[in-house]
Amino acid sequence: MTDRYDTSSNPEGQYQPGSNNTVLSNKLGVTDTDEMDNLEFDLLRKAQADILDIVQIDQQLSSQDLCGWHQRWLGSVYEWAGGYRSVNMEKDGFIFAASYLIPKLMDDFDKQYLSCYTPCSELSDQALIEALAVCHVEFIIIHPFREGNGRLGRLLAMIMALQANKPSLNFDYMVKYKKDYILAIHAGHGGNYEPMKQVFEQVLKASEQTD
Repeated sequence: MTDRYDTSSNPEGQYQPGSNNTVLSNKLGVTDTDEMDNLEFDLLRKAQADILDIVQIDQQLSSQDLCGWHQRWLGSVYEWAGGYRSVNMEKDGFIFAASYLIPKLMDDFDKQYLSCYTPCSELSDQALIEALAVCHVEFIIIHPFREGNGRLGRLLAMIMALQANKPSLNFDYMVKYKKDYILAIHAGHGGNYEPMKQVFEQVLKASEQTD
């Protein structure tokens, strides 16, 4: 977990002593980036399995669910897990939503997107692709948490797809064509969701082929 973001001197921006400013301050005293990456990966697998057992096929998802998932995943590692970030962040020149706006933006995310697109159990394939693309773009643009937004955004997409009786999503396409994915995020920020819809069309196709 490298120093990817610019933050203020807020506690969420503090790094673990001995990590050379590469690992965020954590409950476990982890100072090695590889160790933290592996720990977060293992915890995500466990949290994902637990969450998939809890979420119902006809459940309308909410920002409260997302906070709960984040806490379940990273609560043993970070004091601030499950809460919205209070630091401003940017990545690769893209500035995410200002921290003071996040509560309002996530309330809007609930009302304008999650309540409209979930549950996904009755959606056609094209409607599902739209739902996945729009919700993913809007969530990533807000970037509500200090760490793990991309992974949580993919978990949200996976749960939405499973509600629509699709297989577990294979996100290799996003990794292989990362530049196209990033461009799709930028396009979505401008209100054009078509590039991200194309990304999720490929994700769904790959997922069905590997199921």
